[in-house]
Parts: sequence; structure tokens; C-alpha cells
Amino acid sequence: MKAKSVYLYTDGSSLGNPGPGGYGIILEWVGMSYVKEFSAGFAKTTNNRMELLAVIIGLELLNKPGMEVVVYSDSKYVVDAVEKKWVFSWETKNFKGKKNSDLWKRFLKVYHKHRVHFQWIKGHNKHPQNERCDQLAVAAAKGKNLPPDVFFEKTEQQDS
Repeated sequence: MKAKSVYLYTDGSSLGNPGPGGYGIILEWVGMSYVKEFSAGFAKTTNNRMELLAVIIGLELLNKPGMEVVVYSDSKYVVDAVEKKWVFSWETKNFKGKKNSDLWKRFLKVYHKHRVHFQWIKGHNKHPQNERCDQLAVAAAKGKNLPPDVFFEKTEQQDS
């Protein structure tokens, strides 16, 4: 039986860096009319955290392991870290000195459950799903009573 294929479109945003942030996700099942959108925001975070969290949440939403997933992202930070295999090198060093280690560890747990391929797309270039993810991410960042990005705030305090 052929694994189901999914297109995962993601974007992250922060209004200030750091500042209020959010992510936007679109999941499309290939060959089906199933399309779902997801988003959430945080009171204080960074753009890179939201870009990476969007990918993580999108993958975590897939209930069946072994899916064929193409992640479309405009984040060179995320796409290059995986496609150029930097993240696997970071993992062997337990992410020593790397920012967002909490999210990279979480990413690797879900990444290994599927067959994931990344496709970088230019942001703000009229790509319909990327533009929609951007709208979702910005709207989430502008939300009221946003929860804290606890790990970010904890590490920010340690760094100061």
C-alpha cells in the first residue's frame, strides 16, 4: 500500500524580533480535497522559532507514521538546517551552543516518523499557500492574551 502524501505549507512571523509571534500552517492531502489550516501565537518569541515551530506542529498533526511529506517553507534557517544536514551534526553535539535546541530536539522526534522532504520557496512572492500561511501567522501574532513561549523566555533570562 502506497503511503499517503501530504503537502505541508508553513510560515512564521514575529512583530519585532523578539516580539509577539505566530505561525501559520496549511496541510493538503495529495489527491484529495482535504485542506486544513492551523495557527497560534505567543507573547514574546522570535521569527526563527515560529518558522521552526510551524514545521513541527504540522508534522505532529499527522496521525499515521510513514507519510510522505513535502514541507514548503520560506525559511532558509529551517530548510538549510535539514537539507544541508546541519541539524544532524548539531544533534551529535547535543545542540551545544545552538539556539532553539528545544525545538530542534522536538523536530527530530517527529521528523523521523515520516519521509520528509523540504522545498524552499521565496517568501512574499505571490505563492498562494505561502501568502495564506503568512496571513495566518501575522494574525496569530496580533492575537489578544497570547501565551508565553516559555522556553524562549527562560533562555532569554539566562542569556542576560
